[in-house]
Amino acid sequence: MAPKYKACLFDMDGTLLNTEDIYTEAFTDLLAEFGKGPLTWDIKIQLQGLPGPHANQLMIQHYDLPISSEEFLEKAMAIQEKKWHKSGFLPGALELLKYLKENDIPVALGTSSNMINFQRKTGHIPEISEVFGDHIVTGDDARIPRGKGKPNPHIWYVCLEGINKERESKGLDTIKPEECLVFEDGIPGVRSGLAAGAHVIWIPHNDAHPYIEPVKQELSDHKIEIINSLTDLDKSKYL
Repeated sequence: MAPKYKACLFDMDGTLLNTEDIYTEAFTDLLAEFGKGPLTWDIKIQLQGLPGPHANQLMIQHYDLPISSEEFLEKAMAIQEKKWHKSGFLPGALELLKYLKENDIPVALGTSSNMINFQRKTGHIPEISEVFGDHIVTGDDARIPRGKGKPNPHIWYVCLEGINKERESKGLDTIKPEECLVFEDGIPGVRSGLAAGAHVIWIPHNDAHPYIEPVKQELSDHKIEIINSLTDLDKSKYL
């Protein structure tokens, strides 16, 4: 029987990998240099899934840091680089990716991380490149129009374009956005998936739940399911 949804498009940080927790740790270390922090979830919920420059500027403004965006980025990346070796799959993530690969269900990765950070986070995780191959789109990809990162839908369009080009080369039908599942953990990413026309599987961080209630109510009529972990995904319902 054909799957109900024909492709799966994944966010990375906090969805597949534990890197959101590493971001929290790194930003808390940075804030401590200025006698501020720690980074708490009432602020972090506003940062999740945003393109790096936008998120960094929000941090500078909220904590009134006496540095430029460029200085913030330099400090943040230096701290993060020492921590990315701790990144790894969240529960259920690798198992789901293996299932999709074994069942020939197309997948793509759409992350707001720039290419340098993507490589630092995943260089020791070979399964990422093994599963996604050429279908990896980072936030600094030239195919995403400037200023159109999440919560805009464009990153998912680029992901799907790559999948469809490969399918066309094999004589297969193209896949429409509404035939895709988008897996996300952050509010901007959830909004971007819905804006693309996909069905969204939302996996919020455990500590984020108190801060997402208004958004859950706002999006209650949309094509969305909220689960606590990828281990809770009912594959028979969608695939």
